Amino acid sequence: MAIGAYAAWMLGQEARSLLARLGRLEPFALIEPTVLAAALMPSAQSAIESQLVQGRRELRRMVAQFQWWLRREQADRASSATPAEAQRRFTFLRLKFNAALTQFDLFNEVITQRSEHKTGVWLSGLDIVAADALALPLPYRYYQSPPLICYLDRGPGAAIRRARTRLPGGGENPVAIIRLPRERMIGSGIASSLVHEIGHQGAALLDLVASLRPVLQAMQYGGSGAVHVWQLWERWISEIVADFWSLARVGVAATLGLIGVVSLPRVFVFRLNVDDPHPVPWLRVRLSCAMGRALYPHPQWTRIEQLWLSYYPPERLPPAQQRLLQQLQASMAALVGLLVQHRPPALRGRSLVEVMAVHQRQPALLASLFRQWSAAPRQMYQASPTLVFAVLGQARASGSLSPEDESELLGRLLTHWALRATLDTSELCADVLSHNPLRHNPLRHGQLADGAVPRLASRLIIH
Repeated sequence: MAIGAYAAWMLGQEARSLLARLGRLEPFALIEPTVLAAALMPSAQSAIESQLVQGRRELRRMVAQFQWWLRREQADRASSATPAEAQRRFTFLRLKFNAALTQFDLFNEVITQRSEHKTGVWLSGLDIVAADALALPLPYRYYQSPPLICYLDRGPGAAIRRARTRLPGGGENPVAIIRLPRERMIGSGIASSLVHEIGHQGAALLDLVASLRPVLQAMQYGGSGAVHVWQLWERWISEIVADFWSLARVGVAATLGLIGVVSLPRVFVFRLNVDDPHPVPWLRVRLSCAMGRALYPHPQWTRIEQLWLSYYPPERLPPAQQRLLQQLQASMAALVGLLVQHRPPALRGRSLVEVMAVHQRQPALLASLFRQWSAAPRQMYQASPTLVFAVLGQARASGSLSPEDESELLGRLLTHWALRATLDTSELCADVLSHNPLRHNPLRHGQLADGAVPRLASRLIIH
């Protein structure tokens, strides 16, 4: 049955309706009322808007092709196209339209929070912390960091939608989106959640998990411990690497923050689910202490581990479960040694410990910095954000900083980092747009998005 006039008219109207609704989706820069200090960094804003514009342009092209096909088939009396075929084509268009809305809503949820009083500015400050956590210290340049944006959500855990991964409905995610638990605002524990998720992005950029898997697979047959034990470590390696990254950037704050997340009813703390990429919470905290002990030798790790064991003593567990946990503990030292000594190809012969400047996060040095900053607070505002979080986390762990003072201080610091980035960006834009012939104008050569703004971020976060 050929496409009749009524069917063609109805589907044509629906296609025009899609285009009309699509035209209602305006750029976020026109609809989101945020103070300047709470706005996204230009590189992130530009990447998001470009991705959405490209998707809408592609959808308009597909609708235009459908309309052309519909007119052609209706005019051709010999056409074999049916109303069912036309409806199938239009249904596919509508699914693409819904995918475009899904992508819009994904970023809208993130950006809308920037209009919340104080919270928006703090999120902008956390963007700077995230960039610092992902940037490896100079002079080496191992990857191009993507734009990073943070937002808050309910629940105790954090999550990341990594940059350069597939978006719902297709297309590549132009930015890394980090979801943080609102319950952690504001304290040094927020750094644990944030930097752990940044660890997932960093591990992807360095291909760390893929480089570790062959080593872990070899340990299943030639290392210490049973085969199934190393199979579990391999299953959990992605989360373990992210915990390692967090420890390397913010020190003991990573472990204390982890305890805050996984302090759950006992049944959940000891639950082993082979489909879960996260280690058993009870074991994960002990592994964090073991990695911290290897990176930063100090009595605090034993003290924290004993505290954790007092919260969740394992004696009442079934014998089979106790044996498995004991086997995992017996192989833990070998696992930590692999992580500390691992030299992935992306780091060109260096280890993570070397490139992440772990020597700058030793507890004695952090305690010394806290004493210096207490006497001269200006120095703290000039330090890199992750170093600040490491220092304040160490101070909390030793009892030198109260929770109330920590919250007040971090609120001021996040506001300072957001404002500093905003003013620095404004100054850069003024330089770019000025007509001073003595200045090089990156805008004329199309360098602003790819060159000037990332260099600005580097200047802000590398101390």
